[in-house]
Amino acid sequence: MSVTQFIDHHFRHFNAAALKDAAAGYQAHLRNGGKMLITLAGAMSTAEIGLSLAEMIRRDKVHAISCTGANLEEDVFNLVAHDHYVRIPNYRDLTPQDEAALLERHLNRVTDTCIPEEEAIRRIEKVILEEWQDADRRGEAYFPHEFLYRILLSGKLAPHYQIDPANSWLMAAAEKNLPMIVPGWEDSTLGNIYAAHVIKGDVKNVHTVKTGIQYMQFFASWYLSQAEKYPLGFFQIGGGIAGDFPICVVPMLAQDLHYENVPLWEYFCQISDSTTSYGSYSGAVPNEKITWGKLGLDTPKFIIESDASIVAPLVFAYVLGW
Repeated sequence: MSVTQFIDHHFRHFNAAALKDAAAGYQAHLRNGGKMLITLAGAMSTAEIGLSLAEMIRRDKVHAISCTGANLEEDVFNLVAHDHYVRIPNYRDLTPQDEAALLERHLNRVTDTCIPEEEAIRRIEKVILEEWQDADRRGEAYFPHEFLYRILLSGKLAPHYQIDPANSWLMAAAEKNLPMIVPGWEDSTLGNIYAAHVIKGDVKNVHTVKTGIQYMQFFASWYLSQAEKYPLGFFQIGGGIAGDFPICVVPMLAQDLHYENVPLWEYFCQISDSTTSYGSYSGAVPNEKITWGKLGLDTPKFIIESDASIVAPLVFAYVLGW
């Protein structure tokens, strides 16, 4: 029995049914000529979402990505340092002393997985600093994801690969030059490292790396050009800025720029375990977005209240027909 057959047969009620409906809706959106934006929050790259997302990108099931700076960099960290990661299955039992011991070993913990500082973070820092400084000397500026695209496509990191690059979603995106936005990149590890090198004077122009407002300018142009030709869908994994930033492009175009007849998003799904009653925007039901001019009355809307590290690969497998 394939994954798709298993879901069709067993996922009949509650969150399971919502997953199946959302996946079938995703397929229908693509069959109708639609394009899909995927947003990545949390630590999905460290959860190795590339095992399924990379194939989604290669098979033209994803047409743009919005992700946090952490997800952007952590896919590359995993690519070059996978064998040095340390898994901590009993992370709930760690004492403060245990955590300090991990720090002494230069292991940065993300739930049950520790990212090795030297093999991952510092290895990437050396290569990307060269790119930042080269662009700085030439008076050029690029987006954060463009610097990583350049590094991956150059092959500079190839000797250090510790997973099959076919399982790197960022490699798949680079090979397709997939449109991407990375709002709030400054709060990522590489964003902090960039700020440090600007402070030290290693990079002279702080604007050598483009940031959020320029990303919104780019995304507004992308949205208008694509919405003229295709229905655009929004598949949100988690909450936070990765989802909040891009969905706001529609009310910005309509309410702030006063453009007429701006198309709304024509499919929406969110995987979330956030709680609406806490006043959480990340946990808000999709209908709330109607009041903000982001979704329409007839937009297919789905919310799967579950663990994204479980749900997203299942949805992707369904869409891929696995």
